[in-house]
Amino acid sequence: MEDVIELLKENNQPVPVPLELPDDDDLVEIEEEILISLPDEYKYFLMEVSDVVYGSLEPATVMDPQAHTYLPDMAAYAWDIGMPREYIPICNHEDGFYCITQEGEILFWSRSSEAVEDEWPSIWNWAKDVWLES
Repeated sequence: MEDVIELLKENNQPVPVPLELPDDDDLVEIEEEILISLPDEYKYFLMEVSDVVYGSLEPATVMDPQAHTYLPDMAAYAWDIGMPREYIPICNHEDGFYCITQEGEILFWSRSSEAVEDEWPSIWNWAKDVWLES
Protein backbone atom coordinates (compact mmCIF):
# COMPACT_ATOMS: atom_id res chain seq x y z
CA MET A 1 0.00 0.00 0.00
CA GLU A 2 2.71 2.50 0.96
CA ASP A 3 4.60 1.83 -2.28
CA VAL A 4 1.44 2.55 -4.30
CA ILE A 5 0.83 5.78 -2.36
CA GLU A 6 4.42 6.82 -3.04
CA LEU A 7 4.12 6.02 -6.77
CA LEU A 8 0.88 7.98 -7.06
CA LYS A 9 2.32 11.00 -5.28
CA GLU A 10 5.50 10.88 -7.39
CA ASN A 11 3.45 10.79 -10.59
CA ASN A 12 0.95 13.46 -9.53
CA GLN A 13 0.53 15.94 -12.38
CA PRO A 14 0.53 19.64 -11.52
CA VAL A 15 -2.81 21.38 -12.01
CA PRO A 16 -3.75 25.07 -11.74
CA VAL A 17 -6.08 24.45 -8.78
CA PRO A 18 -4.87 21.48 -6.72
CA LEU A 19 -7.44 19.24 -5.09
CA GLU A 20 -7.83 19.15 -1.31
CA LEU A 21 -7.59 16.03 0.81
CA PRO A 22 -10.53 15.27 3.12
CA ASP A 23 -10.34 14.58 6.83
CA ASP A 24 -12.50 12.26 8.95
CA ASP A 25 -15.22 14.88 9.41
CA ASP A 26 -15.47 15.44 5.65
CA LEU A 27 -15.90 11.71 5.09
CA VAL A 28 -18.64 11.48 7.73
CA GLU A 29 -20.53 14.18 5.80
CA ILE A 30 -20.13 12.20 2.57
CA GLU A 31 -21.40 9.03 4.24
CA GLU A 32 -24.42 10.93 5.52
CA GLU A 33 -25.07 12.30 2.05
CA ILE A 34 -24.89 8.95 0.24
CA LEU A 35 -26.50 7.00 3.12
CA ILE A 36 -23.88 4.25 3.12
CA SER A 37 -20.67 3.71 5.07
CA LEU A 38 -17.38 3.96 3.24
CA PRO A 39 -15.04 0.99 3.80
CA ASP A 40 -12.06 1.91 6.00
CA GLU A 41 -9.56 1.19 3.24
CA TYR A 42 -11.44 3.55 0.91
CA LYS A 43 -11.46 6.29 3.56
CA TYR A 44 -7.69 5.95 3.86
CA PHE A 45 -7.36 6.09 0.06
CA LEU A 46 -9.45 9.28 -0.07
CA MET A 47 -7.46 10.92 2.75
CA GLU A 48 -4.09 10.01 1.19
CA VAL A 49 -4.37 10.19 -2.60
CA SER A 50 -7.71 11.69 -3.69
CA ASP A 51 -5.76 14.84 -4.60
CA VAL A 52 -3.64 12.97 -7.16
CA VAL A 53 -4.17 13.77 -10.83
CA TYR A 54 -2.64 11.10 -13.02
CA GLY A 55 -3.28 9.23 -16.26
CA SER A 56 -6.58 8.96 -18.06
CA LEU A 57 -8.70 7.88 -15.07
CA GLU A 58 -10.33 10.33 -12.68
CA PRO A 59 -11.22 8.63 -9.39
CA ALA A 60 -14.00 10.04 -7.25
CA THR A 61 -13.28 13.05 -5.04
CA VAL A 62 -15.14 14.40 -2.03
CA MET A 63 -14.03 17.98 -1.44
CA ASP A 64 -15.54 19.93 -4.35
CA PRO A 65 -19.30 19.52 -4.90
CA GLN A 66 -18.91 21.25 -8.28
CA ALA A 67 -16.42 18.69 -9.61
CA HIS A 68 -17.59 16.08 -12.11
CA THR A 69 -15.82 13.52 -9.92
CA TYR A 70 -17.76 14.41 -6.75
CA LEU A 71 -18.60 11.08 -5.09
CA PRO A 72 -22.23 11.79 -4.07
CA ASP A 73 -23.13 12.87 -7.62
CA MET A 74 -21.23 9.95 -9.16
CA ALA A 75 -22.97 7.52 -6.79
CA ALA A 76 -26.44 8.94 -7.47
CA TYR A 77 -25.89 8.59 -11.22
CA ALA A 78 -24.41 5.08 -11.00
CA TRP A 79 -27.25 3.84 -8.80
CA ASP A 80 -29.80 5.55 -11.04
CA ILE A 81 -28.58 3.67 -14.12
CA GLY A 82 -28.72 0.32 -12.36
CA MET A 83 -25.53 -0.29 -10.44
CA PRO A 84 -26.43 -2.20 -7.26
CA ARG A 85 -26.84 0.12 -4.27
CA GLU A 86 -24.40 -1.90 -2.14
CA TYR A 87 -21.53 -0.87 -4.45
CA ILE A 88 -19.90 2.54 -4.09
CA PRO A 89 -18.46 3.93 -7.34
CA ILE A 90 -14.83 4.97 -7.12
CA CYS A 91 -14.26 5.87 -10.78
CA ASN A 92 -16.40 6.34 -13.88
CA HIS A 93 -14.89 4.59 -16.90
CA GLU A 94 -16.27 4.16 -20.41
CA ASP A 95 -19.19 1.73 -20.12
CA GLY A 96 -19.39 1.50 -16.34
CA PHE A 97 -17.88 2.13 -12.96
CA TYR A 98 -15.07 0.79 -10.88
CA CYS A 99 -16.71 0.36 -7.50
CA ILE A 100 -15.89 -0.84 -4.00
CA THR A 101 -17.79 -3.33 -1.87
CA GLN A 102 -18.24 -3.06 1.89
CA GLU A 103 -15.54 -5.75 2.17
CA GLY A 104 -13.10 -3.51 0.27
CA GLU A 105 -12.99 -5.44 -3.01
CA ILE A 106 -12.92 -3.45 -6.24
CA LEU A 107 -15.20 -4.48 -9.09
CA PHE A 108 -15.83 -3.17 -12.56
CA TRP A 109 -19.59 -2.92 -13.08
CA SER A 110 -20.58 -2.72 -16.74
CA ARG A 111 -23.57 -0.57 -17.65
CA SER A 112 -24.31 -2.50 -20.85
CA SER A 113 -24.32 -5.96 -19.30
CA GLU A 114 -25.33 -4.80 -15.79
CA ALA A 115 -22.80 -7.28 -14.45
CA VAL A 116 -19.42 -7.35 -12.75
CA GLU A 117 -16.68 -7.91 -15.31
CA ASP A 118 -13.40 -7.64 -13.35
CA GLU A 119 -12.31 -7.77 -9.71
CA TRP A 120 -9.33 -6.68 -7.58
CA PRO A 121 -8.78 -7.68 -3.93
CA SER A 122 -8.23 -4.10 -2.71
CA ILE A 123 -8.24 -0.49 -3.82
CA TRP A 124 -4.43 -0.52 -3.69
CA ASN A 125 -4.27 -3.43 -6.16
CA TRP A 126 -6.68 -1.53 -8.40
CA ALA A 127 -4.62 1.66 -8.12
CA LYS A 128 -1.44 -0.19 -9.07
CA ASP A 129 -2.92 -2.38 -11.83
CA VAL A 130 -5.43 0.04 -13.35
CA TRP A 131 -4.99 3.68 -12.32
CA LEU A 132 -1.19 3.78 -12.56
CA GLU A 133 -1.37 2.00 -15.92
CA SER A 134 -3.95 4.42 -17.39
